[in-house]
Parts: sequence; structure tokens; C-alpha cells
Amino acid sequence: MVPSSVRSAQLRRLMSKGVVMLPGAFNALSARMIEREGFSALYVSGAVLANSVGGVPDVGLMTLTESRDHVAHIAGVTSIPILVDADTGYGGPENAARTVRELESAGAGGIHLEDQEFPKRCGHLEGKRLVPVAEFCEKIAAAAAAKASADFLLIARTDARGVEGYDAAVDRANAYLKAGADGVFPEALESREEFARFAKDVDTVLLANMTEFGKTPFLTADEFSEMGYDLVIYPVTLQRCAMKAAQEALRTLKVQRSQRSIVDRMQTRAELYELLGYEIPRSSPQP
Repeated sequence: MVPSSVRSAQLRRLMSKGVVMLPGAFNALSARMIEREGFSALYVSGAVLANSVGGVPDVGLMTLTESRDHVAHIAGVTSIPILVDADTGYGGPENAARTVRELESAGAGGIHLEDQEFPKRCGHLEGKRLVPVAEFCEKIAAAAAAKASADFLLIARTDARGVEGYDAAVDRANAYLKAGADGVFPEALESREEFARFAKDVDTVLLANMTEFGKTPFLTADEFSEMGYDLVIYPVTLQRCAMKAAQEALRTLKVQRSQRSIVDRMQTRAELYELLGYEIPRSSPQP
């Protein structure tokens, strides 16, 4: 497995050359595909961990152990940098420090922590509540001190835009940087103008969340780059596409009582084995 320190340094090199797009992997197989299709980094979403691994909503039900194991499986079959959603750090400052140690040892090149109260909510939903600034700064400082590699990327996510307003998001972001964060993730900004303004108001490594069906309008990676953003995550894109395709396949199978009509939409046996790096014995039946 590629060590976390190597992935962390690689991620910082990539950011120095331009914006980095990070599709969200929903399992180790999809992570293989992200790398196979030429992306230079990938993202592990807390929402997708909850949905695809736990089968539950993104409301803080998953544990650090489950997150670590999920990341380890993905790191074991990829070589590119992995940025991980560490939710609220699974507790207080000591828990956040342990979160850094566990996820860094599992192969993550960086994480982000968020300033919501536990149990958290999806960043694009109403009803979020934030912890006090000083409390989250303690958590960030503890997490920063726990890093094994100086290159490990610690990003502070603030959900303040939808709770306390834009100015509060800027104030919180700058406080988190002083506490030891390497960058900032302003969640649920609502316009291109807000993203551009935030990049001017907060001078640091910046992460943008280009999720679907949320408060953020669709912007291209190049547009984010022009505004000064370094990382763009697509957390649930692959899961949403895969689950929609699975639903359509199941409905076809139930109605037609055969999968014959949708075989041309499937990944073939040969394509799967090639993705897995598994050599097909010559005597095996071909797809």
C-alpha cells in the first residue's frame, strides 16, 4: 500500500499545479475505477459511508472504526491521494486527534472536520447547529498536533453560511486557520459570487463541494480554479448514478423476468477482471 505520507505530499504537489478534482468512491471497486479513468485523487464521503456501507442516512451514525476500515480497503487497491470526510471528529479534541492518527495510518492523505454539533446533518439541509468557535478551534489544534506527516492535509469545514450567515463563515474560517487548519471548506455557499468573494476573504487552501441537488449551483472545475479553489469534491455523484442504474435494472428484471434486454448496459466479465487486475484463465467462459 502507498503510505499516507506519500499520498499527502502528492496531493500538495497536485494542488500546486492547479485545481484537483476528487470524485467520491462508494467502495474499493469504484475507487479502482476512479484511478483507472485518470483522476489524480479521490474523495471518501461521510454521507456515502453512511448510505452505501451502513445503509443509513448521514446523521452521525457511523463510527471512526467503520470509517477507518472503509478507507483502508480503498487505500489498499489505489495509489492516488485520498481525502476523507471525518465528520465532526467523532467526539471532542482527543477524539479528533485519534481520528487523524487512525485515518492517516489507514492511508488517507488528508481529512476535513466540520463545526456542526453532534449528531450532525447533511450540509445542504436546514436545521444545522454549530459548536462555539473556541470549542472547534480546540478540536482543530488537537487534530493538527496529531499529524504524523507535516504534509497531511487538515481542512476545516464550516457550515456557518446556512446558520449564522456569510460573514460568520468568513470569521470562523480565519479563526480555524489560526488554530492550525491547513485549509478551509465553506459548505453550502449559494452562488458563484459567494464562492468568488469567499476566496478573496479567506486566503488559504480552499475546497469546494460540487454536489448535486443542494444549495450550490453547478460550476465547472475550471470556474472554481479561476476563483482560487484548489480542491473540488463530487461526493455522491457515483453513488447516485450507480443506484439509479441499479433501480432501473431491478425494475426491468422484475417485469421481464430476465436481464437479457439490459446486458448491453452492464460491465462485462472481462471489463471487471481487467479493472481488478485479474487474469482470466483461458478455459473460462468468455462474456
